Amino acid sequence: MKLVGLLLVCVIPVHLAAQTPAGASKAAGSHDLSGIWDTATITPMERTADLAGKAFFTSAEAEAYEKRLAVENDRDRRGKPGADDVARAYNEAWWDRGTKVVPSLRTSLIVDPADGRIPPLTPAARAAAQKRAAALQGPPNGPEDRGIQERCIVGVNVGPPIIPTVYNNTFQIFQSGGTVVVFSEMIHDYRVIPTDGSKHLPSDIRLWMGDPRGHWEGNTLVVDTTNFNGKTHFRGADENLHVVERYTRVKPDQILYQFHIEDPTAFQQPWGGEFTFNKAKGLIYEYACHEGNYGLSGLLSAARAEEEKAAHESEDHKH
Repeated sequence: MKLVGLLLVCVIPVHLAAQTPAGASKAAGSHDLSGIWDTATITPMERTADLAGKAFFTSAEAEAYEKRLAVENDRDRRGKPGADDVARAYNEAWWDRGTKVVPSLRTSLIVDPADGRIPPLTPAARAAAQKRAAALQGPPNGPEDRGIQERCIVGVNVGPPIIPTVYNNTFQIFQSGGTVVVFSEMIHDYRVIPTDGSKHLPSDIRLWMGDPRGHWEGNTLVVDTTNFNGKTHFRGADENLHVVERYTRVKPDQILYQFHIEDPTAFQQPWGGEFTFNKAKGLIYEYACHEGNYGLSGLLSAARAEEEKAAHESEDHKH
């Protein structure tokens, strides 16, 4: 009976435990960002080479692009028998990348620089990124040798900045007094953002998602985040990452989200982007990332098995 009770608890919507406190919306007045939001879009983070020099689609081009990607992204398409089952991983039912480009019809989420591309890394940051990539190719000695998303520490899209991904693009924003909370479905991360005028933490205190401080400029929530621990490596960033986000509720069912990034030791110039949050159609359910993470334990046990096999082969060769 205990097991049954546990399973019943696991499927309760997280939304029920993270409701906006009663009266919070009224207290926030015109500053109300509360609600459950969906960031899914097929607009790419960076402008693709075939769209170089083109910042916006026409309406007809956007429609054609959406139809083309619907076919190209379909994980249920089949080519060579058997091969697609491995190469395409999950079936299409598991993906939730969205079907539409952003309402502005921009061809990339990046708006600065004008080419829609993330600026190059500095030589030191590029070398560090290559070293991390090489380490991931080798057999892991422990979980620390795998990426943080695989270890369920920080979600790939939680931010800052928030970035759409292939599924679990749902966020809830709720407010109470001098605090705004941005709660992510992915790995159930949440960011608590004080808006009471308090200062950033001392520079020697470093956090996975940084130390956010918010203030209101008219109807726009501006969030300044510093004090990163440098371990998320967002697009090659390090501990000097500085992110400024702007949340503006432009419609009852839409938030304009803008972000600006500076990291002089990682990127050769500042950069930023924008896209929209749309009112979600459903609730948020727990993404229980690490419970029963057979993939990670499988990787580690497989690495030990390969080492044991290599040791036996070496011993046999000696004899």
